[in-house]
Amino acid sequence: MAFDIEMIKEVYKNLPAKVDAARKLVGRPLTLTEKILYSHLHKDQKSENFTRGKSYVDFAPDRVAMQDATAQMALLQFMQSGRPKVAVPSTVHCDHLITAKNGAGEDLAFAKSESKEVFDFLGSVSNKYGIGFWKPGAGIIHQVVLENYAFPGGMMIGTDSHTVNAGGLGMIAIGVGGADACDVMAGLAWELKMPKLIGIKLTGKLNGWTAPKDVILKVAGILTVKGGTDAVVEYFGEGATSMSCTGKGTICNMGAEIGATTSTFGYDESMARYLKATGRADVAELANTVKEHLTADADVYANPEKYFDQVIEINLSELEPHVNGPFTPDLATPISQLKDAAIKNGWPLKISVGLLGSCTNSKTRKKHNHPFIQQKLC
Repeated sequence: MAFDIEMIKEVYKNLPAKVDAARKLVGRPLTLTEKILYSHLHKDQKSENFTRGKSYVDFAPDRVAMQDATAQMALLQFMQSGRPKVAVPSTVHCDHLITAKNGAGEDLAFAKSESKEVFDFLGSVSNKYGIGFWKPGAGIIHQVVLENYAFPGGMMIGTDSHTVNAGGLGMIAIGVGGADACDVMAGLAWELKMPKLIGIKLTGKLNGWTAPKDVILKVAGILTVKGGTDAVVEYFGEGATSMSCTGKGTICNMGAEIGATTSTFGYDESMARYLKATGRADVAELANTVKEHLTADADVYANPEKYFDQVIEINLSELEPHVNGPFTPDLATPISQLKDAAIKNGWPLKISVGLLGSCTNSKTRKKHNHPFIQQKLC
């Protein structure tokens, strides 16, 4: 079994009491982000009404994920801890040391030869310390996590910027450095500044060529590359529940482009369907027993201005496909305005090469997909 069902059972068993205690502590209804954060306080952390953007808080994440390039130092550090096994479920994913150049078969064979010593080391250490090991060719880390390990209401850290993809399944999932991963695997607390909260209300429904990634392209244009710094972005509304789970994952994944700590969505039927489709029906059944705690309290979404530090509303029915760039991922242009913007700004008008998708949005490709011009591709 890929996921740790006993760990998830324990999280859900304790969730109602922890959320109730947090609600009494702050004296008001809670956002989903606050429910997850307060229910994952480290056992040695004193509970209080923490100040967003100022208080440093110790947390106890449920699991850790590492990609092969960053896992090396993390595991070397962990080996010095003296622990016989990792304290929380952890995985290593060998994907970053594979260079796309000549085709999957040839590139994979080259990577296995070129980085054999690294892969052997990671596999050996993983086997010794009870860490899940995904060998070269097993898949991209953030997609493997979404399909196998992410679960609503959980908290995880990963040594990869795209760890935030798991927010599509209602997690608080944050990209960190190897030292942070080492601390959590060794059973120590993980420190994070209590994030500010940005609420994004999605109304209407996507239509035509518009895809979920156009939501975050629009958000990037509004918030800019620095607008999400020290904040968690929480999406809600009828537009959010109308999207697929993988579409939510794409939006959360690309939240890294606005500097957000992470992004997340409340648990809904699309997540339950995705859990069942990926062989985790028992997780969906467990989540359904505590679903009122896996989304924000009712008044939060009814009156978001009272609970979020910033609120943005986007009507999906009016949202156009967007192209972002060139040169910066927050230069958002609706497709209907692209020609005029290109002429006005002196951008090249002749397109000779087009990139459709990336690891960021490949799982939601449609027949009429369009490119996202971004600075960082993986």
